[in-house]
Formats: sequence, C-alpha cells, structure tokens
Amino acid sequence: MTLVDSMDTLVLLGDFDEFERAVRLVIQNVQFDSDIIVSVFETNIRMVGGLLSAHVLTEHIQKNRGIMLWYNGEMLEMARDLGYRLLPAFNTSTGIPHARVNLRHGMKDDELKKSRETCTACAGTILLEFATLSRLSGDPVFEARAHTAMDALWKLRHRSSDLMGTVLNVHSGDWVRRDSGVGAGIDSYYEYLFKSYVLLGDDKYLARFNRHYNAVMKYVSEGPMLLDVLMHRPHAKSRNFMDSLLAFWPGLQVLSGDIKPAVQTHEMLYQVMQMHTFIPEAFTVDFQIHWGQHHLRPEFIESTYFLYRATGDHHYLQVGKKALKTLQKYAKVPCGYAAVNDVRTGKHEDRMDSFVLSETFKYLYLLFSDPRDLVVDVDEFIFTTEAHLFPLTIAQLGNTTFSFTRSDEHNMLDFMRTCPNSNRFFPERVRKPLRNFITGSCPRIPTGKRLRALDFQASNADHLRAIYDMGITMVSLGDGKVRLFHSFYNENIEKDILMEK
Repeated sequence: MTLVDSMDTLVLLGDFDEFERAVRLVIQNVQFDSDIIVSVFETNIRMVGGLLSAHVLTEHIQKNRGIMLWYNGEMLEMARDLGYRLLPAFNTSTGIPHARVNLRHGMKDDELKKSRETCTACAGTILLEFATLSRLSGDPVFEARAHTAMDALWKLRHRSSDLMGTVLNVHSGDWVRRDSGVGAGIDSYYEYLFKSYVLLGDDKYLARFNRHYNAVMKYVSEGPMLLDVLMHRPHAKSRNFMDSLLAFWPGLQVLSGDIKPAVQTHEMLYQVMQMHTFIPEAFTVDFQIHWGQHHLRPEFIESTYFLYRATGDHHYLQVGKKALKTLQKYAKVPCGYAAVNDVRTGKHEDRMDSFVLSETFKYLYLLFSDPRDLVVDVDEFIFTTEAHLFPLTIAQLGNTTFSFTRSDEHNMLDFMRTCPNSNRFFPERVRKPLRNFITGSCPRIPTGKRLRALDFQASNADHLRAIYDMGITMVSLGDGKVRLFHSFYNENIEKDILMEK
C-alpha cells in the first residue's frame, strides 16, 4: 500500500528511474483478488487514488519526457478492478456505502452482514477518485454511486443548523453520533465538497460547502479554536478537546478564499506544536495533552504549504523548517520515520503510515520548492485528501450520468463569498494578537475608560458596540440571564490594531 500511495511523490521529486521501477513492481506484483476485509474509505483514497494519480502522471511524462513508452494503461485497469470490488459496499437503502467490504466476497462475508455504521468522512470522501475513475475509464457507474452517496449525506444535515454529525446508520440514515466539528470522522467530507466543485465544475457542491462552512464558523469556531458542538444543539459543546486532524482546515480555508481565520487557527496549532514538540493526536481547550500519540500526520504541513502559496510570507517557511528539523531529530530511525507513541516521552511506535511519504514529505518538498522547478505545474492539478494529483482537465471529459444544472434547493446566498486582499492586513498583523495565545499572557491594549461588567447595560448602544467589536456575542437564556461567546473570527482586528498604535 505504501508503494502505491507514494508513487506520485517520486514524480514530484523528479526521480523518474525510481518511479518507473515502482510502476513495474506494482503492475507485476499487486493484485486485489484477496479474501480480506478492507476499509472502503482508506482503500479508495490510498489505493484507487494512488493508482489513478500514477497513471495520469505516467501519461504526462510519456508525452513530455518521452520515457516509459512501454506503459499502456495498466494501472488504470487495476484501479477499475479495485473500484468494482468496492461497489458492493454501496448497496444500501440510502446509497451511503458501508464502512468495510471484502475484496473477494463483497458484503457476503459473515463478519460484514451485521455492519450498519459508518462515519461522515468515510462516506463523503469518495467522489474525487470515483469521478476520475469513471471519466478516465469511460465507465459511469463509479461516479454515479459517489454522487448518490453525497446527495444522501446532504439530506441528512440538520436543517436548522446546517451541521453534520459524525457517525450514521447506512440503512436508516439515522445519526448515531451527533457531534459536529471539522476533525476526525467528518474532516474530508467538507474537503471533498469544495474540491468536487473545483474538479468537476458542479456548483451545487460549492453551495453545499458554503452552507456548511458558514455553520462551522458560526457554531464550531471560537477564535482560532474549533470545538465540537451537537448538530441539533449547536450552542452546546460536545467535548473539551480538539484532535490533530482539524489542522487541515486552514488549508481548506485558504483554497476557499477565507485567509484571516486560516492564519489564526494555524498560529494556534503552531504554538501547540512548539509547546509539545509535535502536535499531539488530541489536546484540551487549555492546550494540554489529551491523547499523546503523533503519527507524523500531514495536515499541519499541508496548511502551512497553502498559506505560504497564498501569502508569500516567509514565516511559513520557518514553520516548515521547524517541523522538518523536529521530524529529523525525534522521528527518524534507521529504516525510515517512526510514529511517536507519546509526545511527552518521545517513545516510538513500530509504524510509518503510508501518508508519511504520500503527504507529509510531499507537502514539505512543495513548501520549499520553486514551482518553476517542479516537473509538473501543480496549479493544473488538484490534491486529493491523500495528496494525489488529479488533473483539472477531468471536467472536460464529461460523464453521461452527470448534470451541471444548478439545483433549486440553493439560492444566491449560498454562492456569495469573496476573496480578501492578502496584502492588506495579514498574515503578520493577524498573527500578532495571537502570539501569546497559549501561554495566556496576551498583550495588553491601551484604552481609555474601561467598560466594567458592573456598568454594562444591554440597552446602551455604545456598550453593545464595544463588546461586538471585541468579537463577543450574547445569547439570551431567559430569566434575565445571558451567555457570552467570544470569536476572533468576528473580532474587529483592524480596530484593535489602531487602538494598539
């Protein structure tokens, strides 16, 4: 799996000899007619995605470099074979796939007959690979199944909050876990909504992404922190810790054009990394370790890369340098890089997930590379959640089962997003107020007469404006009581800077 998952990394590195050797090894030795149970989600993003990306890049270097002329689409055929072996998982009453499938027996395996539950990310991270597979192979069944699954998930959102839960029943569509955030169990569903719009051109996915995004920024975002809430009670927090998978969110915000909160959340994560050497698998709201493992995950590096590409701020090169030196010092072992069992002790685990070569080091290499020196123009591709490269020309191939018409369920408000000018106020001026966020020693801002809680009057417009400019909103609880919520996302940063001066 690691070899298939990381073949396109060899292309980006420009190591064509090793890439050709890898392709030959895969074609000669990899086969999928095995009596084993696999994750539909992981097999799709790592194996189907890896084969498709390697196929696309092989044809690219055939055309542009005149090498590997012997290759004749073998990996595309392998991807189609694997895709057919995953299809039985989609035979549910909702069209949402089972979490696991047997590669030889489908869902007829005794272990799988009682399976009912899957996570939102597992069910919603299929479309990029399946659409690309359909359009390259000419077989529309894969893309059709993936669209059906995405449509079914969209219908299951909470209609009041526009939030999604994390675990559901694939047959009834009932939610099993109603926690809603942007981390584990849901992360790449949001990513694939936006990237499906980019790759395929169907604006219903942009509309859906924007609806979810606005809900996340309204209920889940608290300044640079992203805290899970209950989808049906979005003002109620469902847990007091964050997991490291949410580190992908700033990168997605950059792609969608909302850079200010991306800078804030990334800065918070960078401080967590410096505090604990690595970003732990989960950390509490006061930034203490909740789960101490670190699996060399790529999400923080991914966001660092996209922020650097968007802003040109050399701060992000320094962040990448710090991350790379940390990997070299604390994770490198004689045969590769080992996951850290506990960031407090530095003890290693005997594992190196395939995403380390497919994503972590790929994004580090891209961060420090001049795009003009790369063997491919990465702006002509989109990165999947496993950092596989799919060409944007996929949309031009078309699919007879696919419609580009805008659905009536969306209105113009779902498309009203603007990209801010990155030269105006960030990233330094946005990072500065957060510089000591985790240590708790925030810089004092000199002001005139301070508004004390004892003096506050809800009927006083100046008082309301003062707390609003601080990013504070009030929710009435009845009986004269209110609850206050603070969000950097709503804070008037420009006003704070002027007050500072």
